[in-house]
Amino acid sequence: MRVYLGADHGGFSLKRTLIEWLKPQGYEVEDCGNTKLDPTDDFPDFAFAVADRVAADPDSRGIILCRSAGGMMIAANKVKGVRCVPGVNPTDVVHNRDHNDVNVLAIAGDYIHEGEAKELVRLFLTTPWLGSERFVRRLGKIKARENTWSK
Repeated sequence: MRVYLGADHGGFSLKRTLIEWLKPQGYEVEDCGNTKLDPTDDFPDFAFAVADRVAADPDSRGIILCRSAGGMMIAANKVKGVRCVPGVNPTDVVHNRDHNDVNVLAIAGDYIHEGEAKELVRLFLTTPWLGSERFVRRLGKIKARENTWSK
């Protein structure tokens, strides 16, 4: 599976840790920036870089990191086809994967420690979408709304 990661200065260190942890597990990892620690960078640049790639590559997943995860999540969800949630706790990540087929996970660099982040990412990448009729119906309603957006 291809995994796209992006982070501003608030998630930069944790992103680097996650990339090095994911590679030996056989994931095809792409770093969408920032590639250097820059305290003046802007989170939407990296959220959009990840979200655009995930939207174009339906079998992939994205992980975005900033201080709170909130800004990144807001930006990523502006991209058609992206369903991004914050990584709050393991139960929440599993629920959002198997019910909502989320394809991007936002992690708060200030509140989620390395061990927690690895567990959230592991669950995000390994939990299948259940795909039951009601979940398909609900996602269909979201896609229908997305199709009304102007470009």
